[in-house]
Amino acid sequence: MYINAYILSVPEEKKNDYIQIAKVFAEVAKDFGVIEIFENWEVDVPDGDQTDYRKAVKAEPGEKIVMSWTVWPDKNTCDEAHKGMFEDERFADLGDMPFDGKRMILGAFEPILTYKKTDSQQ
Repeated sequence: MYINAYILSVPEEKKNDYIQIAKVFAEVAKDFGVIEIFENWEVDVPDGDQTDYRKAVKAEPGEKIVMSWTVWPDKNTCDEAHKGMFEDERFADLGDMPFDGKRMILGAFEPILTYKKTDSQQ
């Protein structure tokens, strides 16, 4: 398993624009082998004294934090997908992003611990 994670800030009034772009991304990523996608909109993101999500992405007033991640079967699938995804015509039709990509944090990770509650654990 291989994880791509993203933290970014989106103007609150552009939430629906972001959701539409996320839906297109999800459709394209599914075609390229993604296992799961999580898009998460800020509900309770406290300001920290020294560090926090807002400081990390230099969020401006009125922006909400988005935390998202994609789960791929392995690094090779992810790398190959990214090559093809950004050439996909569905991406070309998106236009301007509703966020400042220069302030987005992204990275790739290998899980060292996972847990998922199953029906038998309830």
